[in-house]
Amino acid sequence: MTVGSRARILYADEVGRREIASAFNKAIKDGFISGPIVLGRDHHDVSGTDSPYRETANIRDGSMFTADMALQNFVGDAFRGATWVSLHNGGGVGWGEVINGGFGLLLDGSDDCERRLQSMLSWDVNNGIARRSWARNSGAEFAIKRAMENDERLVVTMPNHVEDALLNSE
Repeated sequence: MTVGSRARILYADEVGRREIASAFNKAIKDGFISGPIVLGRDHHDVSGTDSPYRETANIRDGSMFTADMALQNFVGDAFRGATWVSLHNGGGVGWGEVINGGFGLLLDGSDDCERRLQSMLSWDVNNGIARRSWARNSGAEFAIKRAMENDERLVVTMPNHVEDALLNSE
């Protein structure tokens, strides 16, 4: 584990995060929680950071030096209903060495909030998982295949694997 604690970002998958947020939203709607709350994520998560020195260091498909994931995440979260988004630089590795994106989502108990949290959290998690699957991370490949089975609208191109013998040839 690189950063964060298990309680901080919950280490829940996409389905788990949507279920947690939905339960909070329902608790607000039903009056078990007396007012709105904010669900937030900073850059220490699957989709929020492009840092070749830490979070994306294990991405070996040639894209570990690009800022595509944090930027796509930032824009995707905004269009899918985040209350606010952030795009910033620095993180824990130094200015100019990383691009980070985060979000805040106000949960108010409304049906519209439920629609937005389902859409935005699905994108927020699956964006990073897809990128890591392209880097041939077996856990990410498993997770994105499962996500596509759960949501027929989600279509992610899977990576092609070469034979080990080709990787080791001179």
